[in-house]
Amino acid sequence: MSVQKPVRRLTAPQIAKRKGGDPIVSLTSYHAHTAAIVDNYADFILVGDSLGMVMHGMESTVGVTLDLMIMHGKAVVRGTKKALVVVDMPFGTYEESPSEAFRNAARVMKETQCGAVKLEGGVRMAETVHFLTERGIPVMAHIGLTPQSVHVMGGFKTQGRHEDDWDQHFEDASAVTEAGAFSVVLEGMVEPLAAQITREIPIPTIGIGASADCDGQILVLEDMLGLNPAPPKFVKVYGNLGGQIEAAVKAYSDEVKDRKFPAEDQVYR
Repeated sequence: MSVQKPVRRLTAPQIAKRKGGDPIVSLTSYHAHTAAIVDNYADFILVGDSLGMVMHGMESTVGVTLDLMIMHGKAVVRGTKKALVVVDMPFGTYEESPSEAFRNAARVMKETQCGAVKLEGGVRMAETVHFLTERGIPVMAHIGLTPQSVHVMGGFKTQGRHEDDWDQHFEDASAVTEAGAFSVVLEGMVEPLAAQITREIPIPTIGIGASADCDGQILVLEDMLGLNPAPPKFVKVYGNLGGQIEAAVKAYSDEVKDRKFPAEDQVYR
């Protein structure tokens, strides 16, 4: 009688070793049932602070709280077995000091049982990344378009349009690499810049609105499933769930009004 080996989750060091190898697949997820589906195909799942807009109707990610991230992080971990689960650190929970960042990140790790956290910022957050990784918390960095800084940036603007600005992005990528991040998200970045950063740093780059040359890719699940009526340019829509859901809800509404539901198969005798 064969004994089935227990399924082991991917870890941050395993993702780090994928630099230059098979492309890393990632999507966001915010609840257990979609996470269980994504778990079959993704190397890591990001519980992104984008949940503020996608799940809670906020205008930006700035209003997302630590408690909200922990609640959704718990759900995703419960719904998965294989993928590394990474939880975003929301705005205002890590910027003040490395020690504050550690307290909040440790709480996220303990309460959700996730495998890593993600935080935004390059050079300015390098000290914090180092502080966390030295104390046992794997960190995924995030540079380029950083949504938590949308008010400072003046909107969701593509980064690297002018080559004069490239040096800052290279410095950000190098800083988080040297600080110990196991990977870095490159968001909203012109393709040649993202491709060059990928070639020059020794940790995996995860592209979102960046380059196919990145070591991996991530999208917001609801965007690629067609639930966002106005997705960003960089999103490829792989499904039309928005239309399917509306058609199903309309069919249900019509049958209730016509007293066709519940029918014989849906009642008890």
